Amino acid sequence: MADVSHTRGDMTSHPDVPEMQARYARMLGGRDVALVDGPVFLLGLYCAVSPWILHYTTSQPALVTHNLIIGIAIGLLALGFTRAPERMYGLSWAFCAVGVWMIIAPWVVGDGPDAGVILNNVIIGALALVLGSLCAATAARSAPRA
Repeated sequence: MADVSHTRGDMTSHPDVPEMQARYARMLGGRDVALVDGPVFLLGLYCAVSPWILHYTTSQPALVTHNLIIGIAIGLLALGFTRAPERMYGLSWAFCAVGVWMIIAPWVVGDGPDAGVILNNVIIGALALVLGSLCAATAARSAPRA
């Protein structure tokens, strides 16, 4: 009978390691930004539900709809970053633009927003700007050079 002991050890001696590493590199398209996808998705989720968390659904109905739509868009961007990174990371700069828009949106979309609503959107916008910059910088650094 064959020796089928189940010892846990180092994977480096496994015969399929080079193939697994090559497959992983192909899957990511050479762009290692997997750590950014999760926070981007969570930011979109929070943006979408923040009007109900902060209870400004009746005082700022236009901003409620705005944050819901923008939050869904951010979440879809995050899913796109995860599903097809080689195609989607070109939109990282657009995600930075969404961050800037979220910062100014309380005054453009809102109707006399209070400090809590403004602070909420500024924090969401700043995080979107930082995460978008990280995605864009990582995509630019790992892009193939001609």
